[in-house]
Amino acid sequence: MKRREFITLLGCTAASAWPLAAHAQQPAVPVIGFLSSFAAESFAPESQPYAVAFRQGLSETGYSDGHNLAIEYRWAENQASRLPVLAAELVRRKVAVIAATGGTASALAAKAATTTIPIVFTAGSDPVKIGLVASLNRPGGNVTGVTMLANVLAAKRLELISELVPKATAIGFLVNPNNPNTVAETSDMEAGARAVGKQSVLLRAGTEREIDTVFATLTQQRVEALAIAGDPLFDIRRSQIVALATQHAVPTISFSRQFVVAGGLMSYGSSITDAYRQAGLYAGRILKGDKPDDLPVVQATKVELVLNLKTAKALGITFPLSLLGRADEVIE
Repeated sequence: MKRREFITLLGCTAASAWPLAAHAQQPAVPVIGFLSSFAAESFAPESQPYAVAFRQGLSETGYSDGHNLAIEYRWAENQASRLPVLAAELVRRKVAVIAATGGTASALAAKAATTTIPIVFTAGSDPVKIGLVASLNRPGGNVTGVTMLANVLAAKRLELISELVPKATAIGFLVNPNNPNTVAETSDMEAGARAVGKQSVLLRAGTEREIDTVFATLTQQRVEALAIAGDPLFDIRRSQIVALATQHAVPTISFSRQFVVAGGLMSYGSSITDAYRQAGLYAGRILKGDKPDDLPVVQATKVELVLNLKTAKALGITFPLSLLGRADEVIE
């Protein structure tokens, strides 16, 4: 081979290697672990608005899944016993942040799995009382997130359903006995019932089948209206609950707008999608260098009253002007 040909061949070989070398030097994108009590959004439409809201929050900090970020999803399919195993998987994956969503159980599982990886939770209970954080302003350790005031709003839901059905003497309160938040929320609900002179009937359902059973006993227990406790099981089974409430013609108030969109009568509660967006914002800030201990727990302040006129008509109910005037959204 002539000298000129050798030099040309050497130059071409080096040039062809540059793209490979440049690709090898590109830093790996950060990975967020998304731990949820719910079923995967690809199979459960109920989960999709929350996952979308979380990604929206990330995008507001400049992160986009599949571009400069990767998200590893772990769905517990509404089986709380799976959460510790799924959390451990994310720890072994060495994710940069764990977003623990879908309720208190998810947050507690993530905290038990790691003391070093930052955790951002969404939960309805008081995070200080259940030991997630040291305080709201200075969370301490590796955990921060968003709390949605579920306990505080339970009594208000009872007040609203009483205003709609003033002649009802017994109001049922559907709770999940497996939820760590149930005791506190039940206490607030019972106090609210006493305040308005109503009898509260505690109804427990921890599975899909038990939800059916509870509704079958409403007439026997003389329940004339129903309030739904904030719980991931009830959220993911909202279509079932709406259908049963319609079948049994029982006026029902829930904790999430999504129930009313699905055909429920009314809801009063914090905006869950906004809480997920806030969690996405915090996850993005942590990726940019903020420490969880420097990010105060966000107390959701966006509370919405949503009414469904079509459902009310089917039940033979007319919303009083006092409720219509306060509604943030009326679905016709």
